Amino acid sequence: MSAHHRVYLVSCVSQKTPYPNRAGDLYVSPLFRKARAYVLKSGSPWFILSAEHGLVHPDDVLDPYEKTLNNMRAAERRAWAEKVQYQMETMLPDADEIVLFAGQRYREYIESWLRRRFASVQVPMRGLQIGKQLQWLSENEPC
Repeated sequence: MSAHHRVYLVSCVSQKTPYPNRAGDLYVSPLFRKARAYVLKSGSPWFILSAEHGLVHPDDVLDPYEKTLNNMRAAERRAWAEKVQYQMETMLPDADEIVLFAGQRYREYIESWLRRRFASVQVPMRGLQIGKQLQWLSENEPC
């Protein structure tokens, strides 16, 4: 019988260090930092959903960039989602549960695929504004 494997996916943010950095340290917004602290405390593997690079391991070194899914056309977002799906097939450990800390634009073309691919997909902060997401991350402990 295999062990339960949860993987967290955290979306990138626009606030970044002005110099190349490990992806886990490149993004500096309060929301990203709180999400990173949460997933690190969980002890589970995690990856970043980057608008520029797709699925990124937190130890990968990246240059700062300005790309965001929020101003991409639907066709570009679909192409990004296909790239991410391919990367997940090759990069993710044998996960059976995915927890998404990502906004609607980052989930829109991958969430249904994730639900078909993995046994469980959770979006614990779905529909919450940023202030409420920060509150949720402060008030909840990783399982």
